[in-house]
Amino acid sequence: MVEAVKLTKIYNQDKKNQVLAVDQVSFQAHNGEILGILGPNGAGKTTLLRMIATILKPSSGTAMIDGYNLIGEDRGVRKRVGFLTGATRLYDRLTVWETLTYFGRLYNINNRDLNERIGQLLAIFNLEDVKNRQIAELSDGMRQKVTLGRTIIHDPQNLLLDEPLTGLDILARRSATRFIREMKRQNRCIILSTHIMIEAEELCDRIVIIDKGRILITGSQDMLKERCNCTELEEVFIQLLKEDYGQNSSDIQERGSGGKKG
Repeated sequence: MVEAVKLTKIYNQDKKNQVLAVDQVSFQAHNGEILGILGPNGAGKTTLLRMIATILKPSSGTAMIDGYNLIGEDRGVRKRVGFLTGATRLYDRLTVWETLTYFGRLYNINNRDLNERIGQLLAIFNLEDVKNRQIAELSDGMRQKVTLGRTIIHDPQNLLLDEPLTGLDILARRSATRFIREMKRQNRCIILSTHIMIEAEELCDRIVIIDKGRILITGSQDMLKERCNCTELEEVFIQLLKEDYGQNSSDIQERGSGGKKG
């Protein structure tokens, strides 16, 4: 379980040109559910997940992950969180086995347990036949499978997935979607960020819509649609951003489909 409590991130905190990237965000994500963090590019999604993953230090606020406080208990948090982000690159010259070994050792997994875990992941992702091939030789779909494998190499209870389906072809996307649903079936807590409506509709049990670092609304898809008197999640999204910005729908759609990631 993940509970964010007034998480805030201010860049250039001691300077004149401050940027409030995340503004007192609070929510709960439970085991056995997929919580979607939905917002346009630059809304603060990535910054929020990076704080929960202990990569960025909050300016204020905190988060509790399975009872471990983000502030002061970061080592315990890291053991319980798997963070998938496009910012983490695979090393082209390493083999699949070497890649999983490298990430496993970052978590101080002993050799016997690590070898067993790698064997499990190779079977889960159907990578046994390519375990000795270099990453550079793999297709994009296979690379994504390796990336998913390294994300759960330490068997974390909580998964933070930062736009996990972006840029994937249809086969790789199907494989990744199947993986995410299986993690939910195993009663893991999953937080998935996206700016793509169809991803949120297909995968997420509850939605947190954020913009300019602030939460606009939280709830199940049905609750959000009822509250905004809409029939589609995209309509909810556009209506809330339109209210937040005072812009027309085309402006909102344009911002949601391109530009800075966040």
